[in-house]
Amino acid sequence: MKKSFLRFLGIAVFGVMLMACNNPKDMVKYADDVEKSCQPEILEVIADKIDVTYTLNFPEGYFHPKAMLEITPVLVYEGGEVAAQALRLQGEKILDNYNVIPVAGDRIQHKIQFDYVEGMAKSHLELRGAVLYKDNVWPYPAAYKIADGANITYKWVELDGTPVIIPDNYQKVIMEAEETNIMYAKNSAQVRARELTKSEIKEFQEFLKNLPEDERRVIKGTDIIAYASPEGPVDFNEKLSENRMKSAERAFQSITRRIKPDGELSLQTKGEDWEGFQELVSQTDLGDKDLILRVLSMYTDPVIREREIRNMSAVYKILEDKVLPKLRRARLIANVEFTNYSDEELIELTAGNMEAMNEEALLYAATLTNDNDTKIALYKKAAEKYNSLRGYNNLAVAYLNAKKVNEAAAALAKCDASNPMVANNLGVIEMRKGNYGKAAEYFAKSGCETAKYNQGALDILNGKYKEALAKLDGQTHMNGALAQLLNGNLDKAEAAMATCKCASGNYIKAVIAARKGQASKVRELMTEINKVPALAEKAAKDIEFAKYR
Repeated sequence: MKKSFLRFLGIAVFGVMLMACNNPKDMVKYADDVEKSCQPEILEVIADKIDVTYTLNFPEGYFHPKAMLEITPVLVYEGGEVAAQALRLQGEKILDNYNVIPVAGDRIQHKIQFDYVEGMAKSHLELRGAVLYKDNVWPYPAAYKIADGANITYKWVELDGTPVIIPDNYQKVIMEAEETNIMYAKNSAQVRARELTKSEIKEFQEFLKNLPEDERRVIKGTDIIAYASPEGPVDFNEKLSENRMKSAERAFQSITRRIKPDGELSLQTKGEDWEGFQELVSQTDLGDKDLILRVLSMYTDPVIREREIRNMSAVYKILEDKVLPKLRRARLIANVEFTNYSDEELIELTAGNMEAMNEEALLYAATLTNDNDTKIALYKKAAEKYNSLRGYNNLAVAYLNAKKVNEAAAALAKCDASNPMVANNLGVIEMRKGNYGKAAEYFAKSGCETAKYNQGALDILNGKYKEALAKLDGQTHMNGALAQLLNGNLDKAEAAMATCKCASGNYIKAVIAARKGQASKVRELMTEINKVPALAEKAAKDIEFAKYR
């Protein structure tokens, strides 16, 4: 009995399909028999595009051999609708160039794309059909919904960009050196009387005498370093250098007997001063100086060096007169520790006397205040007074923090765009102007770490989620969390947002919870989200929360 019924049912279905095949209008009547599906089922916006592939599966006997079917995908959204390119299919007896669906049935896929516009966050995709036969057009009686949409979570990406300042070189304690020289006659270690009365020595004495009155400077010790010019036997010059050190020490004790400077006295002997010789030669306008310098680079043995240079007889006479006498010396170096302005003093100077600060002090003082107007004033002073690249760059950053993009661009126009930090900041300016392609060029030229993170934000905007993750992995807050979320790493996305307490942070946390199926957490976060009307309105339409409404 059961087999007879099934056989009867099969014959009845076959009969229905034969009728569809014999009557093209019945293709409308049996439209429900065509299986319709969509990938993805939840539409997603990527880089302002919605890509869809829908599938139609036609059963045997459905398609009339002399009929055509036109399928039009339509995205219906708040405020309107938009149709994608229609798909035309033809029966096997029609001589045209559309896809043929035989009476035996077939399966076909069609890829379409929509441009995203506002309102599509709450939308659905439907298929509208019409059977064409000769001059007749028979529409499907209803549209077939095949997908909901559209997911726009990536649009939470933050595109302000992060500018960077160029650090200051401010030092709380600076080591200074006050130096004078005692010059000697050739092959002599005797300090000539006129050496101790020359103006250079008098200035050195005066400096040491006045030092105790300077509240910011303290002498830490004195170095006496003696040399011999590189001429004659090496052993002789070694001994000569040592004797000059001893006589220079006695001279120092003599000129400081009433001053008695603090700190230890360090005595050093250097022997032949080849380094000083090379430096002095490089500063001359001698025609053969390149040859002399090449000899110094070729040979390390002092005997060979002197021999080769003496062989240049014409030039050696000039060296004897102009260079070698300057190397017969002992250096007296007072090592002084200078205590720079304290943070408190810099704050006072910022309020009352910026003119007293040098470039480094101005740049550092700007980091001591949270008031952006004060930062602008300090960086402006450094930029204009010292023509400071760092001042102009950091001034641009302060302007960007104040949302003054044009002023920032004007400041950066005076900087070297090849500097990595300047290039990054130029990229931030273009980013804020919406010139994302130009911004990407600057970030690529910069190569600094912050530029990499900024480019990661653009990668999210452009739908390059894997590339974004490579740049933003390990970063916290919005863009770091989005990079993880859009790559399916929900636990890492959650961790990236852990310290964020802002309203937008709660929204993304709710999205993560929704994707993890954590209904209670979604409800908990929605309590906070609903306190912000704009976010509450957004959440009410967001496909991410469709299961929780």
